[in-house]
Amino acid sequence: MPELPEVETIRRDLETPLFSRKICQVRIYHDDLILGGISRRVFQIKVRGRRIGKTARRAKFLLFPLYSKADLNAPPERLMRVQLRMTGQFALQKTRPKTEDFQHPGVEFLLDDGNTLYYDDIRRLGGFDLLSLEAWRQLETRLGPEPLSTAFSAKVFAEILAPLRAPIKNTLLDQRRVAGVGNIYASEVLYKAGIDPHRPAGTLDEGEIRRLRDAIRFILSAALNKSGTSVRNYRALNGRSGSFQNDLQVYGRAGGVCRRCSGTVERITQAGRSSFFCPNCQH
Repeated sequence: MPELPEVETIRRDLETPLFSRKICQVRIYHDDLILGGISRRVFQIKVRGRRIGKTARRAKFLLFPLYSKADLNAPPERLMRVQLRMTGQFALQKTRPKTEDFQHPGVEFLLDDGNTLYYDDIRRLGGFDLLSLEAWRQLETRLGPEPLSTAFSAKVFAEILAPLRAPIKNTLLDQRRVAGVGNIYASEVLYKAGIDPHRPAGTLDEGEIRRLRDAIRFILSAALNKSGTSVRNYRALNGRSGSFQNDLQVYGRAGGVCRRCSGTVERITQAGRSSFFCPNCQH
C-alpha cells in the first residue's frame, strides 16, 4: 500500500493546487527520507526556488517535474520522484495538520502561495529522490505497462505471461510485468476472474488471460472511482479516506463467507505476502 488507485488519487488531488507553485523552502526532519544517495543539503539546494509542473504518476511512483524557468511547457530540469511505500501521506495547507494520523513530520515544502506541502511517514520506508530525465527514462524501461492504458491489451498481456512459471499472484505483484498492482488488488482481480492464485502464469489460456485483463481494469477503475482503499495507513490528501474497502470481496476476509458461492474464503502466503481466495470459485 498504496497501489495504483491510491497513488493516482493523490496525484489528482495535488495536480491543480501544486501546478506552477514555487518551492521557497524545504525542511527535512529525517535524512533517510532523501533517497538516491544525495545529502539533505544537496536536495534542498536543487529543489529550492524551482517551480512544480504537472504532477504525474507511473506505476506506484508520484512524479513532480521541477523547473528553474517560467516555461512549464518545456522539458523539466529534473523530476522529484516520491515513493509512498507503506505509510507515506501528504497534506497541503497553511499549518501542519493536527490529526491522529499525521504526527510524524518527514519533509515540508513551503510554497509561494503561503501553503505548505507536508509529508508524513511513520515507518519512513518511502521518500524522495531527484532524477534527470535520462535517468528516469532508463528506470521506466524496467516497468510493465500501465493496466488502465490502451497499451495494456489482451495480446500484450498474453505475451508477458507466456514464458512465466511463477504463480499468477506473484506475477501480478511484479512491477516489471504489470505496473501499479499490489497485494490488495491482486487478490481481488484474481477472485473476480475466477483464477487460482497458485496457477503458473504461463498456463493461463486465451480466455482466462482476457478475463483477468478485464478484471484488472475493472477493479482498479472501481477503486480509483472511490479514492482507493483505506485499510491501515492509507489516506488521500489532507487525511481524506477512500471507500473501496467496503467493496472488497476476499482481501482480509479469511474465514468469511464467499459472496459468490457461500464457501469459505482462505488465506495463504505467497512470496511473503498474504493471498486471499475462494477455492470453490477460483481454479
